[in-house]
Amino acid sequence: MHPWLSHYDDGVPHSLAPYPDGTLVERLAELASTHPGKPAILFKGATVSYADLHRLSDRFAAALAARGVVPGSRVALLLPNCPQFLVAQFGVWKAGGVVVALNPTYSERELEQALDGTRAEVAVVLTPFYDRLKAVQGRTTLRLVIATSIKEHLPGVARLVFTLVFEKKGGHRITLAPDDVWMPALLREHARTPVPAVRVTGDDPAVILSSGGTTGTPKGVVGLHRHYTTSGLQLNEWLRSAKRPWIDVIMLPLPLFHVYGNVGVLPLAMMGPHPLSLIPNPRDLSDVLRTIQKVRPAFLGGVPTLFTAILNHPDVRTGKVSLRSLRICFSGAAPLMAETKRQFEDATGARIVEGYSLTEAMMAACLNPMRGEQKIGSIGLPLPDVDVRIVDAETGDVDVAPGEVGELLIRAPQLMAGYWNNPLETAEALRPHGPGGPWLHTGDLVRRDDDGYLFIVDRKKDLVKTSGFQVWPREIEEVLSAHPAVREVGVAGVPEPVKGEVAHAWVVLKPGEDVEEDELRTYCRERLAPYKVPARVHFRDDLPKTMVGKVLRRVLAAEAAADQGR
Repeated sequence: MHPWLSHYDDGVPHSLAPYPDGTLVERLAELASTHPGKPAILFKGATVSYADLHRLSDRFAAALAARGVVPGSRVALLLPNCPQFLVAQFGVWKAGGVVVALNPTYSERELEQALDGTRAEVAVVLTPFYDRLKAVQGRTTLRLVIATSIKEHLPGVARLVFTLVFEKKGGHRITLAPDDVWMPALLREHARTPVPAVRVTGDDPAVILSSGGTTGTPKGVVGLHRHYTTSGLQLNEWLRSAKRPWIDVIMLPLPLFHVYGNVGVLPLAMMGPHPLSLIPNPRDLSDVLRTIQKVRPAFLGGVPTLFTAILNHPDVRTGKVSLRSLRICFSGAAPLMAETKRQFEDATGARIVEGYSLTEAMMAACLNPMRGEQKIGSIGLPLPDVDVRIVDAETGDVDVAPGEVGELLIRAPQLMAGYWNNPLETAEALRPHGPGGPWLHTGDLVRRDDDGYLFIVDRKKDLVKTSGFQVWPREIEEVLSAHPAVREVGVAGVPEPVKGEVAHAWVVLKPGEDVEEDELRTYCRERLAPYKVPARVHFRDDLPKTMVGKVLRRVLAAEAAADQGR
């Protein structure tokens, strides 16, 4: 019934049940007690030890409690990857609060919607995003804004240079409103204040993460404290043969406000334990490469667009930067093209391990083996205690045979508790289908081979239907990404009066390359059925992406549809 179990690496258990009721708050206290001086966070040349993180988050918890935060209060974090994010997150948890992890680059409309929807009372914000937050505060339930600067954890010389050269022109220098406070001042003020007498359990809500779900409408996904430990334990066991606790650095350029970093990489680093190297802006490739040179990470969590960008950076192409410290790279959040995997592994000697999850699954779901067979294009095998079904995409209930395409359903101990204050959407996503707990309807179309390996075909909502045929955008993207001139590609359906819909492709070329649209369409015609060949190939300097690096197909499709309407 579960053919994938026979393909687990040696030593990986089929089940980790029963899972402990412990939380990451308790894990941090343990590490701070037994290994106080060991590095928990590496950031821009500075180190935050487990004892430092424990002490600072204690102070922050005391400060929040003194200002009215009680168990269940929502506290929003508008922060990139920086030590303050983890100080605030653990501090909120110690006060019994729920973290509302938000993308700090949200527009005013998106920010207001998220704050109003969660009824957050307190927000912690990095200085460049302060004015945007203040612009919407009056239309939300926010009563306290805590500001922090990126320079607060920089080492001495770097902090001085930042203050003199970068602070003002980068929008980091602000004037606080009278009722707002600085985070460092709060931490100093409550250096001796007792920590709130609050004990969180595994079944208490820990986080609200943003997701479009299968419908594309913004929703808050509620994660529990036990979801963090469950995910961390699953990943730790899966990777045990490939890692060295305390020694191997995990580098995280993907945002902590996303499930990948927050419920995946953070618990893995805590359970390992492993030092966590934080990158505040994954688009700053020079900083990414400098950090690789400095901290020499063994593990890198990324997305396909990041691996492609690293490969094409001049310092990598010329051999100026060495990537040889890398042993394992995790790829998720978007499909990994076979050509990207091949090129990156050839250039670095590292192994890219592709996995799959979604916010509603609270991270750990499927991953390729560390030592065993990796099948090209596969997202791997379900992790211990993760069960999957592939069902008819129309009915959502009847299982399809191996090799056939259907919607992926997941059942696991860490599935979300539900959508925040949205019982109707929760009931649509989490359905019983008999005894044994609910199944998560992912909206992703997959197939499974006889060994239990899963292969993503596409998103259910991204399927292109042209003249009655079904076209999967990823299949076209795989073909075009293999063309030697193509750096990045996105494919989406565009309305067409005769066929109903046709596929368009948007391409970013590699530096110095020049190719015509007809040449790329001919290249596709030689490798795809005629109805799959994109009707148009558009050339762009870059592709619209989320902060995590997913190509925004809907944005590309909307632009093409708007052009047609002119």
